[in-house]
Amino acid sequence: MQLFYNLQKKHNVNSNKELLTVLESLSEKVSQVESADVVINEKEKEIEDVSGKLDQIALKITEARKKVIPSLKKELQVLLSDLGMENARFSINIKPTSHYFSNGKDELEFLFSANKGGHFGELKKVASGGELSRIMLAVKKVLSENTQLPTIIFDEIDTGVSGEISNKMANIMQDMSKAMQVFTITNLPQIAAKGDHHFKVFKEDVNEVTQTQLKKLTPE
Repeated sequence: MQLFYNLQKKHNVNSNKELLTVLESLSEKVSQVESADVVINEKEKEIEDVSGKLDQIALKITEARKKVIPSLKKELQVLLSDLGMENARFSINIKPTSHYFSNGKDELEFLFSANKGGHFGELKKVASGGELSRIMLAVKKVLSENTQLPTIIFDEIDTGVSGEISNKMANIMQDMSKAMQVFTITNLPQIAAKGDHHFKVFKEDVNEVTQTQLKKLTPE
C-alpha cells in the first residue's frame, strides 16, 4: 500500500487507475526510445528516396536551361541592339549546387559586356543606369512572352534614357500590351504618348496628411 501511495504522490495522481494510465504512457515512450534507431533508419531511407527523385527532376531542369540559354542570349542581344546597344553581349552560366531551390539545384550567373572586346562582369557592376534600364526591359519582354502574366508594371524603367532610345523602349512596351495589361510609370513624353489611357499621379495634403492621388486624364 505504501508503494502505491508513493507512486501516486510521485506521479501526482489520486488512484491506481490513474497510475495504470501513467504506466501505459511511460511504456509507450520507452518503446519509442528503444525503437528510435529503426525509425531513424526508415526516415533516412525516405529522405534518400525523395532526394533521388528530386535530383532527377533537377537534372531535367538543368538540361532544359542549357538548351534555352543560347536562344535567350540571342533574343536579349537583338533587343538591346535595337535599343542602341549594338555591342551588348551576355554570358549566362549555370552553377550546379548541392542545395534544393524551388526551381532546381542551379545558381544562375548573368554576366554582361557593353562594348566590343570588353570583359564580362556582373550586371550591377558594369552596367550604367541607362544600360540597366534597357537590359531590364529586354529581360522582361522575353520573360513575358514565355509566362502567362495578366499584368506587368514598369516603375520608371526608363531611368537614364531619353530621345530616340526612349521611343524604342515605348515601342517594346506597346508591343507587350498586345498580350497583357501594361502599366508604365514614366516622366518621358515619348513613352507616355504610346499609352491607351493616361493617369496623373500627384500628392496633396488632406487634413494635414499627405496623400497620393490618381486622376484620369482626357485626350486633350
